[in-house]
Amino acid sequence: MAQQLTVSIGQASSPGRKPVNQDFYGALIPAEPLLTTKGIAIALADGISSSDVSQVASESAVKSFLTDYYCTSEAWSVKSSAQRVIAATNSWLHAETRRSDYRYDRDKGYVCTLSALVLKGAAAHLFHIGDSRIYRLAGAALEQLTEDHRVRLSAEQSYLGRALGVNPQVEIDYQSVPVAPGDVFVLATDGVYDHVAHRFIVKALDEHARDLDAAARAIVSEAFNNGSDDNLTVQVVRIDAVPNAEAADLFGRAAELPLPPQFEPRAEFDGYRILRELHATSRSHIYLAADIATGELVALKTPSVDLREDADFRRRFLLEEWIARRIDSPHVLKPRAVQRPRSSLYVAFEYIDGQTLAQWMIDHPRAELETVRALIEQIAKGLYAFHRKEMVHQDLRPANVLIDRSGTVKIIDFGSVRVAGVAELGPSGGDEFLGTVQYMAPEYFAGQGGTPLADQFSLGVIAYQMLTGRLPYGAELARANQALKPRKLRYSPAADHNAKVPVWVDRALQRAVSLDPAKRYPALSEFVHDLRHPRADYLDARPQPLAARNPLLFWQLLSALLALIVVGLLARLHGGL
Repeated sequence: MAQQLTVSIGQASSPGRKPVNQDFYGALIPAEPLLTTKGIAIALADGISSSDVSQVASESAVKSFLTDYYCTSEAWSVKSSAQRVIAATNSWLHAETRRSDYRYDRDKGYVCTLSALVLKGAAAHLFHIGDSRIYRLAGAALEQLTEDHRVRLSAEQSYLGRALGVNPQVEIDYQSVPVAPGDVFVLATDGVYDHVAHRFIVKALDEHARDLDAAARAIVSEAFNNGSDDNLTVQVVRIDAVPNAEAADLFGRAAELPLPPQFEPRAEFDGYRILRELHATSRSHIYLAADIATGELVALKTPSVDLREDADFRRRFLLEEWIARRIDSPHVLKPRAVQRPRSSLYVAFEYIDGQTLAQWMIDHPRAELETVRALIEQIAKGLYAFHRKEMVHQDLRPANVLIDRSGTVKIIDFGSVRVAGVAELGPSGGDEFLGTVQYMAPEYFAGQGGTPLADQFSLGVIAYQMLTGRLPYGAELARANQALKPRKLRYSPAADHNAKVPVWVDRALQRAVSLDPAKRYPALSEFVHDLRHPRADYLDARPQPLAARNPLLFWQLLSALLALIVVGLLARLHGGL
């Protein structure tokens, strides 16, 4: 039976001996689908005694984290989502101090510590600034997971070396640890942990295992009784269950839908009339259909019947629609709005009247440079839309790019896309290569995960192929990749196959398809820019000598020349005799 991520939470807070409680805390357990895609968030903030408005900072920090985190994209990783939210909160608090009477004394402004815990799948993600702490119960001992950002000048004097709101930017400590049922996390402010022994906390957690609020209150009371003169706050989180692979399914009961029948022209199905089959592979079929109610043309994509029993493929098939609904770009294929219940497993996409880039390249071998630029720029814009959502396409190739009759380019086929936020939920299938070897970056074959740099490599190969009709490393790249020996290959200059390609454009292509990801452009936009605007160092570059560009051909020609010289010398010697 599938199980969801389930936790028990206990919390307690008191101003202690102070008139105002500058601590603030909270937790949020969302309903599905956010419980799966975003997880459970817990946060604790501690104000500083030198500030009269620090409690405002604490409350703002916690409330912003617990609300804004769930407004970030479901495709983003926990780390990216939380860090962006915390950075935005830090900027706001710093700006409030700058606008206040405390702008010349930051220690009296809108400043606080923040420790946050996000539980997603089978992992805990920790974010920390300041000197509140996060512990984990390990057997009968407490393990401190965070590091205090407090600088101690002496036994009596110290100050916070890092806090939220002090500077325009903030450095956030982050770590991720695996979790299992029974794990217990404790978040506490310094007013508590400085006055309560670890053994007391462990004992309280054991004695009040069925009432974690009572455990938190007991710990707070112990700190007060031991003379703490600070605010006192404790949060206790126990992991009761972690999701299994079935529970981590993003698509609910949709994955249980049966496969549709094999369609024939004029067949009617779920309010659509099938017109004809557009494309078929061993993995899927695509049909042109018309919505009977509106007459709108759509492309219906269905899984192949050969994969009926493949649960991993079914989930990845559904992930395609999930991805498409989170991408908003004129250069990415859009899914059609779901207007009727589905009786089986299929996805309706917008219909594009046009041709694939692969077909276009057959009709336009060695395309003009300006035409290539215009198409590559559109593909890059589509890739930007993926990368902004922390997605990597991983199978960019001419067959997965459509060009409509107006010349607009759209990226299609999301079956290989890697989504950072989904990858955190655990493995979704085997270790097979999901892309196409001729266009795949070499790092995939070394077992490295996909990054935007890998998509850049694929785009560079496509640009090179459009200009030359060839691949930058020939057919050898696929064989070398599979043998894990790609670095022995050498780039074949585009100018050798198309004299119209300027040297500076060739250098841009060479950098984009570098076998070493670290040598590619840091951003895809730089590659696109360099295809149209000559870089000074590329513009002044001279063509490489043949020995550098093609050592094998150089030595073959040199050997042939030497052989001719030897033959000539032998002939002269023979004539002299």
